[in-house]
Parts: sequence; C-alpha cells; structure tokens
Amino acid sequence: MGMLHQIDHWSATHHPRWLVVLRVVLGLCLIIKGIAFMNNTVILESLISSSQVSNAVSWLPLVITWLHLLCGCFIITGLLTRISCLIMIPILTGAVFFVNAPKGIFAADSEFGYSLAVLLLLIFFFIEGGGPISLDNYFRKRDQRQG
Repeated sequence: MGMLHQIDHWSATHHPRWLVVLRVVLGLCLIIKGIAFMNNTVILESLISSSQVSNAVSWLPLVITWLHLLCGCFIITGLLTRISCLIMIPILTGAVFFVNAPKGIFAADSEFGYSLAVLLLLIFFFIEGGGPISLDNYFRKRDQRQG
C-alpha cells in the first residue's frame, strides 16, 4: 500500500464531522475573495504590480480570480478537494510571501493573517481530503459498490 493510500485510509477513519463545516467555510472564503477580485480588478492588478511578480503577466489577475471561484466551489462540495487545494496552494503562497509579507504583518492594509490562515487550511485539506460528507467520498463509495 502506497503512502497516498495510507494517508487516504487514515483520513477516512479519523475525520470528525466538524471539519466538514471548516472545509465549507474555507471554500466560502475563497469564493468571497474571488468575487471581491472580480468586482474590483484594479486592486488585484495593483497588488500584483506592487509585488515582486513580473508586470508582463497580464493574464494573472484573471486566472487568480477564476481559480478562487472554481476551487472554492469544488472545496465546498468536496469534489476534487485535494486537487483544488493543490492548485490554490501556490497562489496563496504567493499572496503570503510576495504580496502581504513585504507590506508588513501588522500594516493597516495587510491581509497577511487572512492569507496565512487560508494557506494553512489549504495545506490541511490537501492532506486530509474531503471527508465523509463530500462528493469525493460519494463517488468512491459508488465505485466500490459497482466494482
């Protein structure tokens, strides 16, 4: 049995139900941030241009916005939870280290704490998975019944 199967088996047997609520809250936070980016793209563009990321990447704000929305929906429903978290981890890592950390942790307009909390939750749910109340679990059980 591989390491991934061992982690998956452990998370299936040790997943409290309240973690489902935490997963849904994480997905809602991503969706709300995606809507905020969509409503005011100037903020996202200014965050990216003021960071150490190259200004030549003009498509980056659009991709970040849509990935927040799409991965947030997937995390809420528990569909492709680990893949969605894996996609979002580099984006939030960039937000923590390249956008918020240079401003300062305690600056008035810094979202360092929010970004760090979301990043840590993404890492946690990448390891833990969707849990017992998720579409991942539903499809896994359905495949086991049919197979």
